[in-house]
Amino acid sequence: MSDSESDINLADLRSKYVLKTVPFDARFPNQNQTRHCFQNYTDYHKCIKAKGEDFAPCQQFLQAYHALCPNAWTEKWDAQRLAGTFPASLEP
Repeated sequence: MSDSESDINLADLRSKYVLKTVPFDARFPNQNQTRHCFQNYTDYHKCIKAKGEDFAPCQQFLQAYHALCPNAWTEKWDAQRLAGTFPASLEP
């Protein structure tokens, strides 16, 4: 593969995928982002209960908790929500 072909392939990949992370939130200034993860998870579920899944601002919380939270945590929290044992209120 020539350099020009690899440049084209790299340009295609960059146009398809945009890597973004969660912006700074002054409420969570420390390196440990556990609380930030949990807050975005609960905010997302409160938002979709209040406004519905199609409400665009809810997607910010979804993207944030997907970026911050380990999958095992969100799977556990999803199971707890379905069982009615989630430790936080998700009422809007």
